[in-house]
Amino acid sequence: MKKRKKAAVFAILAMLASFTTAGCSFQAGGKNGKEASNAADAPVIRIVVNSLGLGFPEGMDENNNPYLTYIEKNTGVQVNVTLPPLNGYDEKLNVIMTSGEPPDLLNTSSASWFINYVNQKALTPLNDYIEKYGANLKAKIPKEAWDNVTVDGNIYAIPSLSEVKGTEIVYARKDWLDKLGLQPPRTIDEYTAVMKAFAERDPDGNGMKDTFGLSILDRLGRTSPFLGAFGVQMNAWYERDGKLVYSGILPEMKEALAYFRNLYDQNILDPEFPLNKIDVLGKKIATGRVGLYSAAWSDTRTYIAENSKNDPKAEWIPLEFPIGPNLGHGVYSTSNIRSYNVVPLKSKNVESVVKFLDFIAGPGQKTLKLGFENEVWTLVDKKLTIRFEEHTKQGYRGIYGSLADTVERDMTRDRLNGLGEQFRLYDNVQRIESNLMENRFNGPPTPAMGKHQVKLSKLQEETFTRIIAGMSPIEEFDAFVKKWKDAGGDEITGEVNEWWRETSK
Repeated sequence: MKKRKKAAVFAILAMLASFTTAGCSFQAGGKNGKEASNAADAPVIRIVVNSLGLGFPEGMDENNNPYLTYIEKNTGVQVNVTLPPLNGYDEKLNVIMTSGEPPDLLNTSSASWFINYVNQKALTPLNDYIEKYGANLKAKIPKEAWDNVTVDGNIYAIPSLSEVKGTEIVYARKDWLDKLGLQPPRTIDEYTAVMKAFAERDPDGNGMKDTFGLSILDRLGRTSPFLGAFGVQMNAWYERDGKLVYSGILPEMKEALAYFRNLYDQNILDPEFPLNKIDVLGKKIATGRVGLYSAAWSDTRTYIAENSKNDPKAEWIPLEFPIGPNLGHGVYSTSNIRSYNVVPLKSKNVESVVKFLDFIAGPGQKTLKLGFENEVWTLVDKKLTIRFEEHTKQGYRGIYGSLADTVERDMTRDRLNGLGEQFRLYDNVQRIESNLMENRFNGPPTPAMGKHQVKLSKLQEETFTRIIAGMSPIEEFDAFVKKWKDAGGDEITGEVNEWWRETSK
């Protein structure tokens, strides 16, 4: 364990010392002669969107597949799609935006990226186009989401909505608890005792000290329930004495960091956490090295299911969220906006972009979310039955459907239960949504966020990682608070509270 910990510390130093931005060049996507063969009056739009890590069946790609054809036939709009690599996606969008001919639509999940280009006056106001061509968008996107993309009365993006309101839920191996004579934990102290036992008492019975008490992701991902025990979440705003304050500089965050540091010092926390991308953590879960962690609500169908397949004795159960010393508990609430669809100012095809997104949000939503009826799914006794091989094969449809996702609770319930009631997906979502900690700032990103958020987020991630991994003392948190304020945090706080005063009238 000590050798592994030392290696992890060196890796942390290397990770924190390096920060590169990859460039890219943007080229209009071709459609194998398709564009040239379009009827003279058929509009063509060029879009740059996120692949979500999804691939295509053999013989298909982002510009040639049945779901894109389905959209084009129903909208009368021809679509040329570009999928930049996921690594450095927003930086690549920056390069595309500064090209001589930017596309007609770009999609980003970054609020900072969005507001930065609003500040530069590089985006097209969409109010009139939505009014004329966006009936489904107007009907299905709530006012609070529109408010988040409206600046000085102008709508600068068409939002795609988050289907669920939260992400994380704690899961643990009941067979390990039973073997060690432990009860499911409830308080943060009981959690600590269980995690310590999982790290030290050979719960898998292989005679080796190769299990972690707790494993998390790099950038402190999958920590939400434990932060919640201390009454705080990452990147949130809470009301204190009539004003909004940033969660990352609160004393409660310092307490939470000290807790994680203690887990690290006791060899309870996975020492490799700064290197844990999601696939790395997933492998540790699947191979039986982790018996308690903050899962995404969908993990019961992926990593947890894979572990149960690898080890038939494995039995996973959801736990109650840990309660902290001041009775704090809960998890972060996701933004109601999943991503932003923006139209560069130079585009001459705004009408077609809005029609394209309006179809996805409206008549096309069910097909793009569930797949083609009788190919991917059928109704049997009023229950959704999914053909999983086709469901997976046609998963790329999500690239298009996610551009204008809307929320229909009945469809969400039926879809999640159809994926397998044994995975408890809908139950997981409901359990999370009943334990959300509200972020009090839900307005559009402020101008100062566009200027400072990226560097402040990097400062926070590096400082918090160093503190937990024993590379900086806990007192470094106080220096971080001053740096955060001086580097633009105070400016952001002022704008957030200006918004707060206006909305509280």
